[in-house]
Amino acid sequence: MEAVAAHIAAMSAHTPVECAYLEISTPDLTTATQKLITRGVKAITVVPLFLGVGKHAREDLPQLMTNLQANHPDVLFTLQPAVGEDVRLIQLIANIAMEGRQT
Repeated sequence: MEAVAAHIAAMSAHTPVECAYLEISTPDLTTATQKLITRGVKAITVVPLFLGVGKHAREDLPQLMTNLQANHPDVLFTLQPAVGEDVRLIQLIANIAMEGRQT
């Protein structure tokens, strides 16, 4: 996750990026969001780095987003689909898997 954030920062130095976690690790989404808001960010896009769409992506994250929007009505929040639903990532994973294939 941090590698993705570092890559985004390298691609666009003016785009603030924070990593957040739903359990076990820190910071949580609320803390990461507060860091961005403190820096003056008025539009926050959350990109779930989940390969599958389980309970976190289906239930927990949308509820957290609802709470964040209610607590920060002056900030525009956008929740993207989990990256595992993106056909580009699926194709990339398949290509990586096929690299070691014997013919």
